[in-house]
Amino acid sequence: MHRLYNSLEPRVMDEDMLKLAVGEQGPREEAGQLARQEGILFKDVLSLRLDFQNILRIDSLWEFENLTKLQLDNNIIEKIEGLEQLVHLVWLDLSFNNIEAIEGLDTLVNLEDLSLFNNRISKIDSLDALVKLQVLSLGNNQIGNMMNIIYLRRFKDLRTLSLSGNPIAESEDYKMFVCAYLPDLVYLDFHRIDDHMKEMAESKHQYSIDELKHRENLIQSRLEDEQAQQEELEKHKAAFVEHLNGSFLFDSMYTEDVEGNKLAYLPGISELLQAYPSKFMSKSSSRAGAPHH
Repeated sequence: MHRLYNSLEPRVMDEDMLKLAVGEQGPREEAGQLARQEGILFKDVLSLRLDFQNILRIDSLWEFENLTKLQLDNNIIEKIEGLEQLVHLVWLDLSFNNIEAIEGLDTLVNLEDLSLFNNRISKIDSLDALVKLQVLSLGNNQIGNMMNIIYLRRFKDLRTLSLSGNPIAESEDYKMFVCAYLPDLVYLDFHRIDDHMKEMAESKHQYSIDELKHRENLIQSRLEDEQAQQEELEKHKAAFVEHLNGSFLFDSMYTEDVEGNKLAYLPGISELLQAYPSKFMSKSSSRAGAPHH
């Protein structure tokens, strides 16, 4: 169920709204009075509350570069956007809005707690950058496919997950499936997962999990190999010797040598030219790997 909104006009964030919010939430007593008189710099604000403001679109937040906590719940926001500069954000509440897709979070690498409770989201994705994610609230949405649970395996620090109120949670095997595929989870739908439930879930889904782990390991090995190759190439590029471990260097030198090409027509030279590249490559490779003095 989505709440009924009041008759206020939809609003877009602007500087006046932000100044008012910062002023109201600033420190009390003498320090607060001084801050209100002199103005508070947005870049000094660490926590900002913008709930129940009838906000339709997120905007004008780029100056809040040191913000760690942002509360945008109970608005009418339709799209996650305008958060790119908030790279220090640890806690973000976007619950009770009209959001249909998870997006716009790619720079929030420090985010630990994300609430998207009570929106219109049907798929869990586009969270890959949130490597520190510990708490994810996605209850009361429209998530219906169990494969969304598999996606969450990449978040090694995820300990608390809420999915109640989604079609997925109506499945008879829902809790078992989640506990089996997310074995490090501590809380599911506000209840602590006990050891007995974990053991039963693991036993029930063991074959499928073993298969999945095997696939994950293969993918991980492939990624590591690709990364190692890329690093090797970057190292060679830095030394201006990329492709040194292949025939590229010899081929390029010989191709550009016009006079040398004429020699190929002399007796016995063609055999030498066929044998020389491999010797040249082995020496070049050993030199490339040798330490520089």
